[in-house]
Amino acid sequence: MVNESSASGSVGVSDGLRTLAGKYLTFGLAGEEYGLEILKVREIFGLMDITAVPQTPHFVKGVINLRGKVIPVVDLRLKFGLDEAERTEETCIIVVDLGTVETGIIVDHVSEVLDIATEDIDETPTFGGSVDTDFILGMGKIGESVKILLDIEKVLAADDIAGLASLSGNTDETGDFRQ
Repeated sequence: MVNESSASGSVGVSDGLRTLAGKYLTFGLAGEEYGLEILKVREIFGLMDITAVPQTPHFVKGVINLRGKVIPVVDLRLKFGLDEAERTEETCIIVVDLGTVETGIIVDHVSEVLDIATEDIDETPTFGGSVDTDFILGMGKIGESVKILLDIEKVLAADDIAGLASLSGNTDETGDFRQ
C-alpha cells in the first residue's frame, strides 16, 4: 500500500487507492484470479452460440444475440496473449458496460463477489518500461491470495471499443457513437 504524509504529519492512504475500495466480481483465467468493478457488470451467463464476424481481431470471437441486442464477445485469454482454452461447463460470458457499448468477455469461471477494503488494495507493481500495466487498477489482497483488479475499459482499449461498437450497431454511418 502506498502511504502519503499529510501536512499534519499523519500517514494516510493515497486518494487513488481510496477510490478503488468496493465490490468486485472475481473470475479465473489461466489459473489466475482477476476482479472487475461490480458496477461495470451487467450480467453473467453460460456460453452460447457466437456468430463469427470476418476481419475482426483474433481475440474478438464474434457477436451474440442477447434478448434482441447484438453484443460483441471478446475472449479475454486471447486479449491477454494467453493460449485459448478448452471450453468447460464453468466457462462463461460476463457482459460489461463500457459506457458506449456493452461487451461480453469470455472467462474460465466466475468465482464470487468480494468487498475489498482500501487497506487490502496495493498499487500495481512496476515491471519496467516494456510492460504495460495501465489496465490494472491495483492488486487486491484476499487472505493469502492476490486478485488482479482490472480497469475493463483499458483492457478493451479505445480502438477496440470503437470496433466493438460498430459490431453491435452502436455507431452511425460516420463511425461515431450513437447517443
